[in-house]
Amino acid sequence: MDIPSGARAARPHVAVIGGGVAGLAAAYHLVREPGPAPRVTVFEGGPRAGGKLRVSEIANVPVDEGAESMLARRPEGIALAGALGLGDALVHPAPVPAALLSYGALRPFPARQIQGIPADPDALAASGVLSAAGVARVREDRSLPPTPLDDDVPVAAYVGARMGDELVNRLVEPLLGGVYAGRADRLSLAATLPAVYQAAREHTSLLDAANSLLPAPASGAPGPVFATIDGGMGRLAETLVAELLRSGSAEVRTSAMVRELARTEEGWRLTVGPACHPEYVEADAVIIAVPARPASRLLAGVAPVASRNLARIEYASVGLVTLAYPAAAFPEPPSGSGYLVPAVETGRTGERRAVKAVTFVTTKWPQVAARAGDLVIARCSLGRHGDEHVLQRDDADLVALATAELADVCGVTGPPAATRVTRWGGGLPQYGVGHLDLVAAVRADVASVPGLAVCGAAYDGVGVPACAATARAAAGSVRAGLTAAQEWT
Repeated sequence: MDIPSGARAARPHVAVIGGGVAGLAAAYHLVREPGPAPRVTVFEGGPRAGGKLRVSEIANVPVDEGAESMLARRPEGIALAGALGLGDALVHPAPVPAALLSYGALRPFPARQIQGIPADPDALAASGVLSAAGVARVREDRSLPPTPLDDDVPVAAYVGARMGDELVNRLVEPLLGGVYAGRADRLSLAATLPAVYQAAREHTSLLDAANSLLPAPASGAPGPVFATIDGGMGRLAETLVAELLRSGSAEVRTSAMVRELARTEEGWRLTVGPACHPEYVEADAVIIAVPARPASRLLAGVAPVASRNLARIEYASVGLVTLAYPAAAFPEPPSGSGYLVPAVETGRTGERRAVKAVTFVTTKWPQVAARAGDLVIARCSLGRHGDEHVLQRDDADLVALATAELADVCGVTGPPAATRVTRWGGGLPQYGVGHLDLVAAVRADVASVPGLAVCGAAYDGVGVPACAATARAAAGSVRAGLTAAQEWT
């Protein structure tokens, strides 16, 4: 930006490309942080802003269609909700357990485990999640020679070498699949289980490494792991949009696809809309908050190293089938928050199960149960990385798969009172081996270009707190660059 230092100029214009939670949060921090606010335009290619935060009614009850909660122990999401005036609306799940479907039965998650890595083989055996041979293989961990961990490796390679494939397939992968819809043989240990990765480098035994990360058994129960917003996580996105419009400094444009990004002598030029009728928008700075592949295309001519690295990030597609049943359809009310299904678990006829997770929304979230009356609402998740063919079925087929799952496992009878199918194509980035180095290379290249920043789920985590953290960092970087380049009011 060729503005002499100390010169006074009109408010600079920042373009935020992408109207998901990361883009909206970045725009919010641009206009709400102390000091003069730039003029901000959020460009969202789809018909609505909010990304994977969306709430709609099923059987007259508001239920999230995407992310239903956020980590409570990571502060950025809670802090963002508080800043938006949603602090009093934060709620935590009911203190009910989750389960794992293993060897045809619902079984409790083992006590003293971290992200599927057990710290207590006896508790693992008591859960029934693994066979006797599988538990015996886990116990061998302490007698095995060290497994080199000098560089990043797939989760399955390291954990399998220490504790066996059965543990990976029946405990670790279902938990990772719930977060990334990914495969343990391809996901990065350093990026997806960073605490385990660091502890494993300091301990020969993976059991000992897991123990080092867990509180002492007598230290009492920790606080809630997750939180949501009364009325749905979708309210977070809706409130962000409302606050941006209320600020008087921001505009949120939907159905406004940014197709090209180019440097100019004074800043940036965005090409927006269809090729047959393009619109050109000038900006002083740009924050890119779209998934890795479209970000790669936008950066090809301005940050080629970042572009090439972002093009390497793969994505998984997922589907959510939400079902509302009369309570009488269940022989017994669900006693837990839901269950996960290992990819290796088969049904009665020997086929792999299509549903990978079930959440009993009305059991997990008391505020939903209060609105649902005598309904039981369940969300069934389908789709794993590399196995998305199930999502090519039509909505009726997906509903049939979900209802068959609940009939088989829970004994549900009769049809649901209401159904809803939501598809998130390319919804979850896959953190492959070397992801941390890839992200470092992206950030270094982007940082070398004045007035440019990136944020979103492709970088440091797929949850709301991680996206909020990258958004605030991107906004801070852009504001600092604008302030250094010019004095503005």
